Amino acid sequence: MQLTVHTDYALRVLLYLAHFPDRRIGTEEISSAYGISKHHLVRVVQTLADAGFVAVTVGRSGGVQLARLPQAIRVGDVVRAAEPSFHLVECHESASQTCPIVAGCRLRGLLDNALEAFLAELNKQTLADLVTAKSRDTFIQLVAV
Repeated sequence: MQLTVHTDYALRVLLYLAHFPDRRIGTEEISSAYGISKHHLVRVVQTLADAGFVAVTVGRSGGVQLARLPQAIRVGDVVRAAEPSFHLVECHESASQTCPIVAGCRLRGLLDNALEAFLAELNKQTLADLVTAKSRDTFIQLVAV
């Protein structure tokens, strides 16, 4: 399985915001720090806002900030919200699946269980667990560049 770039960026945005909890941050700053297209980043921020992870303020003094405390944001929940699909194999797509053994195959159930275990493992960690004094130094360097 490979997570989409959208999910990768969503996690990065949340990490960035968690390191600067006392201020609203413009998407331009995050875009510049990570070298990410601002257009793409805006879509990522919208996904995070729709899921309730961030609050967006528009206007001249606008920006993005966490809508919840970092300890209330579970990593698995973010991945679940940001990933467009968890269809690991063709039989997960009922409209387009053409597998001739789908009726008697147990692979789909196994993959479903594995996916749930993966997300449960991610949910053992919160955004707060990922933010350390050492990582803060890295983020401060990103802003200074």
